[in-house]
Amino acid sequence: MTQSNASTTGRQATAGRSSASRPAPPQKVGSTRTLQTVTDPDGQVTSRVRRTLLPGGLRVISEQLAGTRSASIGVWVGVGSRDETPQLHGCSHFLEHLLFKGTGERTALDISVALDAVGGEFNAFTAKEYTCFHTRVLDEDLPLAVDVLGDMITSSLLAPDDVEAERDVILDEIAMHDDDPDDVVHNLFAAQAWGDSPLGRPIAGTEESIAALTRAQIARFHKRHYRPANMVVAAAGNVDHSALVRQVRRSFGRNGFLAGNEQPVPPRRSERGRKVTPGTALATRPFEQVNLVLGVAGLHRQDDRRFALGVLNTALGGGTSSRLFQEVREHRGLAYSVFSFASHHADSGLVGVSVGCLPSKLDDVLTVVRAELAKVAAEGITAEELSRGKGQLRGGLVLGLEDSGSRMSRLGKAELVYDELLSIDEVMARIEAVTLEEIRALAAELFTQPEVLAIVGPA
Repeated sequence: MTQSNASTTGRQATAGRSSASRPAPPQKVGSTRTLQTVTDPDGQVTSRVRRTLLPGGLRVISEQLAGTRSASIGVWVGVGSRDETPQLHGCSHFLEHLLFKGTGERTALDISVALDAVGGEFNAFTAKEYTCFHTRVLDEDLPLAVDVLGDMITSSLLAPDDVEAERDVILDEIAMHDDDPDDVVHNLFAAQAWGDSPLGRPIAGTEESIAALTRAQIARFHKRHYRPANMVVAAAGNVDHSALVRQVRRSFGRNGFLAGNEQPVPPRRSERGRKVTPGTALATRPFEQVNLVLGVAGLHRQDDRRFALGVLNTALGGGTSSRLFQEVREHRGLAYSVFSFASHHADSGLVGVSVGCLPSKLDDVLTVVRAELAKVAAEGITAEELSRGKGQLRGGLVLGLEDSGSRMSRLGKAELVYDELLSIDEVMARIEAVTLEEIRALAAELFTQPEVLAIVGPA
């Protein structure tokens, strides 16, 4: 079980431009829609995406890929750490752990053995806005994977002894993260940007919040959020959609879980952007290096300009040819690790630069990074950087979708958080449509905002 740091920070949606959504008419329970079909030059179908709505609002979406022998499946739940009150801080992640601890049919060992015996990969992660349980198996073992997941989601015991045992495991995990400079500085960065709000708190919780959580609180949280209308079952690979739907209906139908006519919970959105609090946060740790994150408010996930931001981020610090890598590491030798990032939430986002360096080089690193951000804000990027950034994004996109797990994640996120499934060609076209002027205007808007700075290192 892991935490996802992909969405640990958020943003102010100033002048945000929302993508035009494509609202489809409500789907009837039991009906199936074909969302995408891809054919090769000979007219043979290479990929088909289908979506079925089951009772209770549970969505089943799959992509059948020609020529594969594996299948990946994930259960995506629309709940994460930003749904927690201060009293429930860390509950989403705690619950993720507990669902592996046993059901009325399977012990924790039975769950592990079932997937290990067929060579399957099995894990889960908790993010700010969703939780995912996922497995990758041979195509012939997909029914087993569906049954194990359905059993865990619908019939977990949440036994008192397991709660206490897992409490200690999570406390150890929190201590482990507190020994990781990268985790510490990014958590500090989020806390400075968002303050004492769900977006500003660490996903795993704190020692105090985890020690105080009770089984009753966790069980109520599970009942409130783990319901069919708030879930998506996504699968990709050598998957027969009709067979998958039958398996999900049977495995998730335990204990009357699939009941009622509720429509799926719509993706999380907000018309009001969240404001970022600029400032500097410092933490002392007995690390050899100083780790810093310097950033500003970014874009929410529905903003059309996110594709331009992707190209800008790649040119700024997305690889060994990027400005920051070349200037900070190659030319000046100031740091071993330097990269930029952009994170997006329903109502927010952040853009930032992360660096690890020797304490003696901290001032020089900050001077150079600030100078590069100011330069790109004033001048934008070059035509050569634009071309290279687009190529890097396109290549990364296509290569990243070569395995069934990546395809499954694409479907799950599109259905649960975007409510829009763009084809690969559509994404490539949006990347290709980005212009120098668009990036120049975006950089000028973003990198002239007040900065958020987090620094962690020796005194």
